[in-house]
Amino acid sequence: MRNKIVAGNWKMNKNAEQTEDLLNELIANVPTETEVQIIVSPTFVNLSLAVNHLEFTNIEVAAQNMHQAASGAYTGEVSADMLKSIGVNIVILGHSERRAYFHESDAIIAAKVDTALQNQMRIIFCFGEELKDRKNNQHFNVVENQLRDGLFHIKKEDWEHLVLAYEPVWAIGTGETASPDQAQEMHQFIRETVRKVFDSEIAEGVSILYGGSVKPENAKEIFSKPDVDGGLIGGAALKAADFVGIINGIA
Repeated sequence: MRNKIVAGNWKMNKNAEQTEDLLNELIANVPTETEVQIIVSPTFVNLSLAVNHLEFTNIEVAAQNMHQAASGAYTGEVSADMLKSIGVNIVILGHSERRAYFHESDAIIAAKVDTALQNQMRIIFCFGEELKDRKNNQHFNVVENQLRDGLFHIKKEDWEHLVLAYEPVWAIGTGETASPDQAQEMHQFIRETVRKVFDSEIAEGVSILYGGSVKPENAKEIFSKPDVDGGLIGGAALKAADFVGIINGIA
């Protein structure tokens, strides 16, 4: 059975005090008797705080990004070893905002994937089409290309470290959401694409998250689709009540 996962990407939000407050709210309200894997991803400067705060809980901590080099003259960057040294073993790679605002290419993301795997880190691999791609009926091609160029070079045994996160860019932070049927259609396509390149065991075993304006109100319907295994949550992850409501939508 595939893992059910709800991951909260906090992006560039919450200072140290606000991070601690939100973590305390989550600790008090997140269901402890659940098979859902719960992940939060604060900013780099608050990762160590989060790891220490969540040590004896069922909430895990992920980094929002990571550099592909082991070390060196890369001012402002953070390495896999640095993350692991503070207890962070999960990293989000390929997020649409990294691709758009920081011009991360598929080649750069592929190199980051390799580095994360070399360091035995779990990866939440993000990908998805923009509105113009969907309007031009190119959304399947765009998704397939991003998977191929960023991920399909890895070995079969590496897939146990992978979680896929489909994020239609046009539905991130816009209030727009792909319909549950649209989400299922793409998730099914993703699973079939993985099956063709690798095999059925890998395709059926990998969790595919949906990331695009998920809210407590729509979570249950989206998560009910057979190929949707959870969500990568943005804005709603910044409010404990909303995040818990989304978790309860999949539980």
